[in-house]
Amino acid sequence: MRNLPPLNALKAFEASGRHLNFGRAADELGVTQGAVAQQVRSLEEILQIKLFHRQARGLSLTDEGRAYLAPIRRAFDMMAEATENLSPQDVVATISSTPSFATRWLVPRLGYFAQDHPDIRLRLDASNTLANFQTDGVDIAIRQGKPPFGPGLVSVPLFSAELIAVCHPDLASGHSPIQSPADLINHVLLEDTHGQWPLFLEAALGEVPVSGLKTMAFSQTSLAIDAAIAGQGIALANREFVAGDLEAGRLCQPVSFATPVQEGYHVVTQRTPRQARVAEAVRNWLIKQVQEASSPVQAETKVNCHGNQNAL
Repeated sequence: MRNLPPLNALKAFEASGRHLNFGRAADELGVTQGAVAQQVRSLEEILQIKLFHRQARGLSLTDEGRAYLAPIRRAFDMMAEATENLSPQDVVATISSTPSFATRWLVPRLGYFAQDHPDIRLRLDASNTLANFQTDGVDIAIRQGKPPFGPGLVSVPLFSAELIAVCHPDLASGHSPIQSPADLINHVLLEDTHGQWPLFLEAALGEVPVSGLKTMAFSQTSLAIDAAIAGQGIALANREFVAGDLEAGRLCQPVSFATPVQEGYHVVTQRTPRQARVAEAVRNWLIKQVQEASSPVQAETKVNCHGNQNAL
């Protein structure tokens, strides 16, 4: 038998932890403020720890309360999702990915998924923190790396990674035009946390310039790409992430040089998924999107920054 505190006490604690206010928690739960405060006090007595600092202007979590709140919140989220999933007409599938993958590749395609699978609702968890299939209720994860990705997990390749330099067309043909890889160092290089510019320049030029480089750093690849679209410099991006921007002319590829990345993208699922049919449907749809994007019609040559034809 599980040794669990009363459910009402946990609900009062979780709501109070989100609002950091007993009054707002009470409004959400439909009870009085005094009842919420009493439930939290009762929980503290059961656990024999202090969960909140009571202050004149509200509440603040103690270290113990902060550590306790996160798994309790996940548990309530999972119970809510499990309840939603009982309805065959309203199945929820959770996809975990990095913010950049979500922004640059997945989100623009979600409308197609809704058309293909009207019986499945997607929930996107975009975070740089690796999700846990067991505790976070994840059905599908998109991961960049080399398999295996963990015990009990299986993966299939989605697409390989190839980095190219991209910028706004006006930047490439402006007062300091880009005709060769050596010209890249005359412009602001937009960096992300992967730090691939030194490797790219070394592969393209045979060496990395030790001085004179102008850089601007971003915490996510998608932000560096957005800055390139705004004409603020040159970004390194996975070709798949910028294919739509290249086709639309928001970006161009000033030099044809590209570097392959050993760690490609993979679709990861549990060996025994909790929603096997749903996980299979989402995985197959993701793979289909890549296959359609690489079809002969989609893989036609595109115009680079200088009006020449380069095969993508």
